[in-house]
Amino acid sequence: MERFDIIAIGASAGGIDALRTLVATLPSDLPASLLIAQHLSPTSPGMLPEILDRAGPLAAVSAQDEETLEPAKIYVAPPDRHLLVGEDGRLRLSRGPKENLARPAIDPLFRSAALVFGPRLIGVVLTGYLDDGTAGLQAIKLCGGATIVQDPKEALAPGMPSSALKNVHVDYCLPLVEIGPQLVRMIAEPARPQVDKPRDLAAEVAIFAGGAGSIETLRQIGEPSALTCPECHGPLTLLRGGRPARFRCHTGHAFTEQALLAGLAENTEIAFWNAMRCLQEEAILKRHMAAHSINGGADAEALLKDADEAMAAADRVRIIQENYAKRQPRRDG
Repeated sequence: MERFDIIAIGASAGGIDALRTLVATLPSDLPASLLIAQHLSPTSPGMLPEILDRAGPLAAVSAQDEETLEPAKIYVAPPDRHLLVGEDGRLRLSRGPKENLARPAIDPLFRSAALVFGPRLIGVVLTGYLDDGTAGLQAIKLCGGATIVQDPKEALAPGMPSSALKNVHVDYCLPLVEIGPQLVRMIAEPARPQVDKPRDLAAEVAIFAGGAGSIETLRQIGEPSALTCPECHGPLTLLRGGRPARFRCHTGHAFTEQALLAGLAENTEIAFWNAMRCLQEEAILKRHMAAHSINGGADAEALLKDADEAMAAADRVRIIQENYAKRQPRRDG
């Protein structure tokens, strides 16, 4: 009889401390493997495995490509790499497209693990902003697995657990210190019955992996939108079903509504700074031209006037940018 023996955990802001607390509550002989996707900066030194190794009795390592899972061991996604599960059950590392503006991202791990392990899988979402992990928990439920969410009232960043509770019929919502003991109890129970894996889910995993025919496959699982990808500027497809709404481009980038808003806001801010720079450079150049004008007089005065207007426009853009920035919600880096 199959049992729960794979635990996939996703965390973001505040996640390192939360993970330390969780792994400290797990026994050294835990008959399950833990896979962790923690949002990290691409330039992170990658010390999370060492931190978790010291925090509890389980051995924690940085995941390796093609690695075979062992029980009582923690596998951590390295910085700037997605952690996935291949069809053969081995780990895969990928520097593929970001999802929800993150690499490593949580949803790709959850989806790929759900397809392979089905009802043997428990998905856990901890603290974090925005809503990475929600779609992944939905995939786990569709494939027969179980789900746990940290109580958002105690999370440093309640966005991710709140989104999961709002959009997924989770099995347990628990304070952090109770999640480990609950995992131990669940692992001792039989897994749920096998279910048919959704074809759309398999198609999305294939698209993310860069499989052939991704454009045609996208047309089968979604509808074209009027929006473009903030990462590669390709057209976005609105995927069918599920909440929150999600978008994906054919190169593999994917976004929930909130992540897409954050990506567009980042591009808007860049556009503001570029506009300020161009206007200031125009003013600098025209003042230079006025100072070196051969004719001088009216020509120089006209150039200086234009330069002043360009600087005034740059100041107006700066004010707009500052007001725009104040309206943007906090998001993960």
